[in-house]
Amino acid sequence: MAIVPALDLRAVPDAPAIAQAPSNIEAEQALLGALLYDNAAFERLGDHLQSQHFFEPFHQRLFTSIEAHIRRGQLAEPILLAEQFTRDPAFEELGGVRYLADLVDRAPPAANAPDYARAVYDLALRRDLIRIGGEISTTAQAGDADLSATDQIEQAEQQLYQLAETGGVSQGFVTFSDALQGALAMAAEAHSRDGGLAGLSTGLIDLDQKVGGLHPSDLVILAARPSMGKTSLACNIAFDVARNYAWEPQPDGSKKTVRGGVVAFFSLEMSSEQLAMRLLAEVSGVSGDRLRKGEIDAMEFGRIRDAALEIQEAPLYIDATGGLSLAKLTARARRLKRMVGLDLIMVDYLQLVTTGSGGPDNRVQEVSMITQGLKALAKDLNVPVIALSQLSRQVENREDKKPQLSDLRESGSIEQDADMVMFIYRESYYLSRLEPREGTEEHFKWQEQMDQVKGLAEIIIGKQRHGPIGTVKLAFNEDITKFGNLARDAARYDVR
Repeated sequence: MAIVPALDLRAVPDAPAIAQAPSNIEAEQALLGALLYDNAAFERLGDHLQSQHFFEPFHQRLFTSIEAHIRRGQLAEPILLAEQFTRDPAFEELGGVRYLADLVDRAPPAANAPDYARAVYDLALRRDLIRIGGEISTTAQAGDADLSATDQIEQAEQQLYQLAETGGVSQGFVTFSDALQGALAMAAEAHSRDGGLAGLSTGLIDLDQKVGGLHPSDLVILAARPSMGKTSLACNIAFDVARNYAWEPQPDGSKKTVRGGVVAFFSLEMSSEQLAMRLLAEVSGVSGDRLRKGEIDAMEFGRIRDAALEIQEAPLYIDATGGLSLAKLTARARRLKRMVGLDLIMVDYLQLVTTGSGGPDNRVQEVSMITQGLKALAKDLNVPVIALSQLSRQVENREDKKPQLSDLRESGSIEQDADMVMFIYRESYYLSRLEPREGTEEHFKWQEQMDQVKGLAEIIIGKQRHGPIGTVKLAFNEDITKFGNLARDAARYDVR
């Protein structure tokens, strides 16, 4: 007995848009028949296929019913399912119970169910592409005054990215054996790297040893009071990662990062030229102040030119858009990931990111939405996100100026969502503002203290999900705003 054909909506003359929609009713019938014949085939479909991916409306309802029965541990077969569709006009028009029985009679082997599921899913994506393309065309022609052409492009990119990632974000349950294999692979990769790092190297040896590098999917908060060097440290890390970028080709033609990485630097406070000036000073070793004033000689200019050549080869991408919303930041990061790859995201700084129109009036709630969004972006793209943050002024009112977690502005949400919180503290910054009158005994003692702390910086690890907290000491060159490694003790580090 032949299967009664499904409702062919493509034949309706008043629906030209549907007439062009790609579909395969026979593949849908084959998949549903295989599921009705062998319910165990459902577990081999994965999580990506959903009822809305079927073109025939009745097939959508039938798949939903089959799924519900199987998830409740009940048998999904024609006689039991037919009771749910006794008042469904489409079910009666297709032939009722006989239609379900014919699906089972003509069902392909259950082993082929995943192949039919992929065909149904692929056609659904094609229909969504047609829909999104139509929406883009309509929006562009309408010329919405509240939505610029650039906003429309970013909105379209976000829709396409979400479509591309459908079914790829939620992986569902995995066995402990699979998770263990993944952990072993990470450990093996860490063992093969210099220094035994599991994540990206910051270029700062003591910091890497303390935190194990920058880990994919982690949200790292780098906080400090103004003039402590937040942006400088962010630039140092970003450039070191980009400068050491190396990759190897994969069998599918993609690139696998083996060292360093591609970096996206969102600078909401400083212009791209200002960031470039900082990098030039850092790499060339020429004072940033003298560089801005043009007080350099021919030899220094040669160093600057060589530094510029080195910097421009690094895959470091700067977006200096002020007042950037979280949605636009996310869309641009995803675009960069799709086009050239992405291994690290820098955001300078957290409090300047907005939630866009319609956000909450409460600033704490808004910051909470932003930190949650950045954490979701880190997991979604599987890259570390470093977000710079300001500290509250209460630090200045204490005798001990070393920052604490409670000093974070809107600290509750930031502390909760972050995988790691690092603070920058430079004692010389505060001590330099307490200089006594020259020639006095107090000035002599002050000078001794300054000699001990000048050129030193502390990175205080206030929170770390995957390791211990503590303090790391670094060198800091204020002239070129560069953090570096302290002179290493051969006995301590076993340097030969």
